[in-house]
Amino acid sequence: MERRKFLSMTLGALALAAVPASVRAEDFRKTKPTVWTAHTVEDGIKNLYGSTTLIESGVKLKAAGESFDSGKKAVASSGGAIPVDFSTEIPAKSIAVFQDANPESAVCVYTVSKYSVNDYSIKIKMGKPGTITVVVEGLDGKLYAAKQTLDVALGGCEG
Repeated sequence: MERRKFLSMTLGALALAAVPASVRAEDFRKTKPTVWTAHTVEDGIKNLYGSTTLIESGVKLKAAGESFDSGKKAVASSGGAIPVDFSTEIPAKSIAVFQDANPESAVCVYTVSKYSVNDYSIKIKMGKPGTITVVVEGLDGKLYAAKQTLDVALGGCEG
């Protein structure tokens, strides 16, 4: 038993040592606190990236089982746990998720690197129908995005 513990700790330490310092995640809550208090998606994006100019391509988004390019409005049966899948092959610095149904628009921000596999599955709460926006900050400094509007049958906040 002690041998297994030692090996797992050693492998964990080696894995951390192998990660370059530039790959370590930025704490956006400390470095950009106004992102988390923004009430609109536009304000959240501006507070995070300094711009709201989005290129709507290169990002795949699927919420509540419906792809954004399917032409149908997605319907979430419950706003309490809406599945959101998103991915990109764009070389990126960060990926952020916003929504406009709740009081604060920011959901999460990921720091990524050239070694990242940018394919995510999360669940979010939405108290009412709204739009989910995924923004990818490319290494070229441009902001790429995908948006999907969905209806919520039951609200996620006491609905």
